[in-house]
Parts: sequence; C-alpha cells; structure tokens
Amino acid sequence: MSESQKVEQAWETPSAEEIVTLTAAHVAAMETMDIDEVWQQAGMHHVMIRTVGRKSGKEHKVALPFWRDPDGHRIVVASYAGAEKDPSWFVNLSDTTANPEVYVRVQGGEFWSVPEILDGDDYTTTWAGLVADRAWYTDYQAKTARRIPLVRLPETRPV
Repeated sequence: MSESQKVEQAWETPSAEEIVTLTAAHVAAMETMDIDEVWQQAGMHHVMIRTVGRKSGKEHKVALPFWRDPDGHRIVVASYAGAEKDPSWFVNLSDTTANPEVYVRVQGGEFWSVPEILDGDDYTTTWAGLVADRAWYTDYQAKTARRIPLVRLPETRPV
C-alpha cells in the first residue's frame, strides 16, 4: 500500500453503550449518503457489513473502520474497544452456516465477501502491521484476555 494508513488516536474511546448508539447513527448515514464525511471518520475509511443473526435469523448492520493489508484487502478488527466478549457482528460472522458470505458496502460500491478469520502467521503479521499504524489496538488487547480477532474481507463477488 502506498497511501499511509497511520492514524494517531485523537479521541476518547467510547463506552460499549456509546459504541452501539454511534454505530447505529453511522450505519443510517452510510445507507443514505456517499460523502467523505460519512465514510471517513477519525482519519479512517469505513465499511458497513451486514450479517444474519445466528439465533434470530435477523439482519444486522455495523459500521467498522478498516485497514488494508499489504495485498490491499480490507481488514476489520473485532476489538469492541477491548471488551471481554467478542462483538455480536463477529460472533454472527463466525457462524458460516448463517453467514457463508457477508454483504459489504464501501464508499462508492458494494460486494459480497467470504470473510477470512485470520490465524497463525497471517494473524501475527497482519496484527503487527495494523498496530504499527493504529497503536490503540494494543491498548484494547491489553484490556482483555481474549485474542482480538482480525477479519479479512476479500471482494468475493459483485452484488
């Protein structure tokens, strides 16, 4: 990647309740506008993903910042600001029976993705690159005993 993805944290990490409220508002804006002010928040580009609840069968949408790996694939982080449990979107996405593919909307486009949950050397290398650009994820990892998941969202097929 030639464009720098380094972002210095210039905000206070929101609480879990604030994250839910902020995400709902962000998703609503993403569904109606395609402007930089909506899709680029806090110095980061964002995606909106749609999953299906593994128990409810209901559709869920979430706005997430992404980071591009060296091959240009979007990586999203299931940090939930260092909460003890994985965020619901990740738990749903992990259930490949309910979510063999996820819908991904980006500024100016959309696609279907078969998400890849990173592991092994792929995880280690990707995590190192991510935290070099976005150091606060190291702080989030220090808050929780779980390993914060990383998910690659390849553009599997067009919508």
